[in-house]
Amino acid sequence: MKEVERLSEKKLEYLYTVANRIRELVIESLLVAGSGHSAGPLGMADIFASLYFHILNHEPKNPLWEERDRLILSNGHICPVQYATLALAGYFPLSELQTLRKIDSRLQGHPHRGSLPGIETTSGPLGSGLSQAIGMALALNLDKKRNRVYCLMSDGEHQEGNTWEAIMFAGKKKLSNITAIVDRNNIQIDGFTEDVMPLEPLRRKYEAFGWNVIDVNGHNIEDFVYAVLEAQSVFERPTVILAHTIPGKGVRFMEQNYTWHGKVPNKKEAEEAIREIRSLSKRIEHD
Repeated sequence: MKEVERLSEKKLEYLYTVANRIRELVIESLLVAGSGHSAGPLGMADIFASLYFHILNHEPKNPLWEERDRLILSNGHICPVQYATLALAGYFPLSELQTLRKIDSRLQGHPHRGSLPGIETTSGPLGSGLSQAIGMALALNLDKKRNRVYCLMSDGEHQEGNTWEAIMFAGKKKLSNITAIVDRNNIQIDGFTEDVMPLEPLRRKYEAFGWNVIDVNGHNIEDFVYAVLEAQSVFERPTVILAHTIPGKGVRFMEQNYTWHGKVPNKKEAEEAIREIRSLSKRIEHD
């Protein structure tokens, strides 16, 4: 198993630059698609950059490598960020991002296992990803493998009963080789989570089912990487990282606006969004 290295200042700057490039690619692909989800993918760009460019044990040119870590995207509707990251990492050509949601495209509106390298599971119906991840973690344990399983989840899918069955099961089995990462952005398609169906106290709920819980700012890459390091050092229970993120991060007119959960920018809005994202990158370069 690959041990996650601590971050140098140079590597940290690189990861932030990668994250903003991912945001640009997300906007560009959504504009061409004409449908999809904007807020979630932008909010998770820092975490995806950290995972694929620093944390995960994986080989883009050999996507079925037996020793790879498994990444399960439970909230499949944010797949534009995963597609952009996979392409940037070398799993398939960047040009293919322009086919998002097109007929016969490998880049479907929700990821489909077998259609695209680097996709571990088919996702769409919310609430099933953690159960799939648990199955993989159990199998790896039975085979005495040291691969790790990472499951990315939305906060809204914690309104699904299936999610809590999985949380309870993982706690009972003490699956320390699984790390759940919750995108705690507080929005869903109908509004704010705490208005639609309150989730708090989310931390105490996970703890009650036997999980190690870490709260982080999902846009602080250094803190997120250290949270993963902590998860690797816990051997008696699973870990969940509650990553507090800003939906639409990097684009001011999208940030914290739940209406951008399930819509895409028009040409003028996309141009403005890319300008803002590029200004973020320039600030990173000059800091």
